[in-house]
Amino acid sequence: MKTASKLVALLGLGALLPFAAMADTVEQAYLESCRKGPDVPVPSAVVAPRVQSCFIGQTVEVEFTVDAYGKPSNFSVLNFADGYLAETVVDALKQWQFTPAHRAGVPVAEKVILPVHVVDGPAAGEGYAAN
Repeated sequence: MKTASKLVALLGLGALLPFAAMADTVEQAYLESCRKGPDVPVPSAVVAPRVQSCFIGQTVEVEFTVDAYGKPSNFSVLNFADGYLAETVVDALKQWQFTPAHRAGVPVAEKVILPVHVVDGPAAGEGYAAN
């Protein structure tokens, strides 16, 4: 297994917020923007953690494994500025579902490093954690 692969989004949630009205939700807009391919786990259901606006601009980098069934586990926070923020982000990531990575057509477990940035939310005083 590779040491870790970056899960890459073309746009973060913050950049997608103006388009959220076109999609059902901000989360749906995020799903539509994700990089797709057999070599990386692809999010199929996400929960965007809502955090206090005082965390805007901060990043939490989380490493986890997406198993061959698309379930994330073995979370490790690599860097963070605030314990509450890190816990909120990990709690949301635990609810995500993925289409697992494939090798030779077979689903495999893959380690992922996901930097989660807190960006402005659509409501005053609200922030979204996004990657």
